[in-house]
Amino acid sequence: MDISYIHSLYLKCKSVSIDTRKIELNSLFVAIKGERFDANTFAKEALDKGASYVIIDDESYFIDQRTILVDDSLIALQNLAKFHREYLKLPIIALTGSNGKTTTKELIHVVLSKKFNTKATVGNLNNHIGVPLTLLSFNSETEIGIVEMGANHKKEIEFLCELAKPDYGYITNFGKAHLEGFGGVEGVIEGKSEMYQYLSVNDKLAFINLEDPIQVEKSMSLKAYSFGINKTNADVNIISVKANPFVAINYSDITISTHLIGLYNANNINAALTIGKYFKIDGIAIKEALEGYVPENNRSQLLTKGTNQIILDAYNANPSSMAVAIENFLQLESSNKAMILGDMFELGAESEQEHKSIVTMLSKDKNVKCYFVGSAFYESKIEKDNFWFYDTFESFSDDLSEIKFDNSTILIKGSRGMALERTLGFMD
Repeated sequence: MDISYIHSLYLKCKSVSIDTRKIELNSLFVAIKGERFDANTFAKEALDKGASYVIIDDESYFIDQRTILVDDSLIALQNLAKFHREYLKLPIIALTGSNGKTTTKELIHVVLSKKFNTKATVGNLNNHIGVPLTLLSFNSETEIGIVEMGANHKKEIEFLCELAKPDYGYITNFGKAHLEGFGGVEGVIEGKSEMYQYLSVNDKLAFINLEDPIQVEKSMSLKAYSFGINKTNADVNIISVKANPFVAINYSDITISTHLIGLYNANNINAALTIGKYFKIDGIAIKEALEGYVPENNRSQLLTKGTNQIILDAYNANPSSMAVAIENFLQLESSNKAMILGDMFELGAESEQEHKSIVTMLSKDKNVKCYFVGSAFYESKIEKDNFWFYDTFESFSDDLSEIKFDNSTILIKGSRGMALERTLGFMD
């Protein structure tokens, strides 16, 4: 079926959904097959719940004139999103990177919203399904779109850029994330740099962090707008950065005191400041936006439980983000510290070495109590008075009810699958 016709029907709808549990009245439902289900079977339910149209790719589920039959529903969703992006012709900022994508995206969003009607990726809908849904959430009133792009293998960022056709791009960093899919760190650099390749070929602009030598090297042929700390050659020169535990930055004659924890968040803040300056947003407005942002969803949250201060960073973890979180934690001014660290996933053949590296990194410190949770860390266990290793969360929780944390500063960090936020229930 012609994509322009499908687009004309989509324009009559209020929203797009791929989940019948979240159907809105006058929405377009797209039936995408999953590993464990065939969403074509939910087409009638979607219409009964108020969808105006359904896209299916199995004619046996055809219902009536409200049914749009295509060869492949996922490809139809992606082509519809691409068509809609070209239809709107609004400026789009895309960002990717190993760590900090979602936080940076949210910071850019609050800054640009001070001047523009801005829409951004909701949550982490940043893959081959999430990016099309994000593009389809933009409308004629949207003045700037922000699209987060995730990837766990090569050619994925290239594909997402062809859908979103960004006018601006930013790569947060090149870290040790999804090593299994990328085939190692060099594969990560190659995969993330696909965004630079798109920007170069299409004569678009990249935002560059001059603190990152890989960004500097990979973007040499690009049109760029840069930032750095005490970098006089940067378009935006940040004077200083501090974190104890909250990040504060000085730019020009403005001090911005944020609710974000850790020096590793400084570049996320600096990127949002830089993009705000590029789009000519007033410095005071940028300060208000960044100071008003409060993280949630287990991302670098500072919580109080009894007499303890807890840094909850349990949304995700990889060797790069784990290392910087630990380094930041160790420099905090607190006499009674503890860490609860969970396994890092999707590391493939690098898993054993990377978990051992974290343990070795901490073995030099005798003053911080370290609780390692998960089978990968357990395989890396060493004998040390301030170290405890648990192969499962359940075995850890058995001890956790007996461990007494008092007047402590505690870092909780692990991959999403470890769900280490569960430890909070033992600290009331």
